[in-house]
Amino acid sequence: MSLVGIVIAVVFFTAGIIGTIMPVLPGAPLIWLGMLIYGIFVKFNNMSWLFFAGQGLVVALVFLIDYLAGVWGVKRYGGSKAAVWGSVIGGILGILLLGPFGLIFGPFIGAVAGELYRKSDLNKAFQVGIGTLIGFLGGTILKLAVEVLMIIWFFTVIY
Repeated sequence: MSLVGIVIAVVFFTAGIIGTIMPVLPGAPLIWLGMLIYGIFVKFNNMSWLFFAGQGLVVALVFLIDYLAGVWGVKRYGGSKAAVWGSVIGGILGILLLGPFGLIFGPFIGAVAGELYRKSDLNKAFQVGIGTLIGFLGGTILKLAVEVLMIIWFFTVIY
């Protein structure tokens, strides 16, 4: 066990959790990277490739949760396919134009725009946009739970 490695890993874990709550940093990849850095410090003792592959799959799951939560929010609140596509495109453009805040507001604006494109009234379009925010919040909670499980798995492997 390496104390320096643990400290560095915990710093990455903390940054990852903060990045999930405040979408400034890529949460799950930072957590995985902290594990990898710790592995380098201990020469991967007691840390198999299967562990890292499993954690990598969990990182992919977190990205899937992120996508599906937004789609669920749009669909749950009566959004059309145009609103779903609008939220996806809005998320991408939001990141490019607004930085981290674009992850929150981009899908909202995109879903509203998609619903308005479909000729829905402003009230319904706004409701669908709210659905993306609810999906985002629900997805964030689910991602946090998965990331905590990643960290618990890490500590069970190294101890």
